[in-house]
Amino acid sequence: MQTEVKEKLRSLADEKYRTFTSQLLPGTDNILGVRLPQLRKLAREIAGGNWQEYINTADDEYFEEVMLKGMVIGLVKTDAEERLRFIRDFIPRISNWSVCDSFCAGLKFAAKNKELVWSFLQPYFRSDREFDIRFAVVMGMDYFIDEEHIDEFLSIIDNIRHDGYYVKMAAAWALSVCFVKFPEKTMAYLKNNSMDDFTYNKALQKIIESNRIDSDTKTLIRSMKRK
Repeated sequence: MQTEVKEKLRSLADEKYRTFTSQLLPGTDNILGVRLPQLRKLAREIAGGNWQEYINTADDEYFEEVMLKGMVIGLVKTDAEERLRFIRDFIPRISNWSVCDSFCAGLKFAAKNKELVWSFLQPYFRSDREFDIRFAVVMGMDYFIDEEHIDEFLSIIDNIRHDGYYVKMAAAWALSVCFVKFPEKTMAYLKNNSMDDFTYNKALQKIIESNRIDSDTKTLIRSMKRK
């Protein structure tokens, strides 16, 4: 099956799209150039067939192979515990923001298994690997900005100590979503936190860029920028 999938991906490769994608993912040099709708269609086909064989044999020679396996893990019909085993095995393969964020978006089972998944994420928040942390933060942003988790999530973000650019950008992005959903709690956090200046200012920038924030609040947020 691995050979069939690889050949299918190669047949779908588009050089112009490969060039475009490469510009978005500096340092990723194994891109074929397969468009996302085509990857999603192939993922649905695999998830509806012998997905167990695919997951056990899937290769990671190409960026699209990694992306595809992440999509399949999110789509297959299985129980939460088995899916978490697949996720645990997959996380070390994440080496760019695109695979990370797409993978997280597809793990919709988290919405119905919140405490199990929240517990699963905790070691990744404390990892020393850039994309382990980004995975946990983006999962937190996608599924756990709610009444039960907002305080703990803000505290977790405040305690992240990693210099990775993609960690900092994920934290800033997550904080902007926190602000939209819980403005008072997030404002209190922004006024008293231990974030580095880059992440803090990026969070303010992303809040200002949101079309769900009124102009008066944006003016206030601008005044909070650190020099």
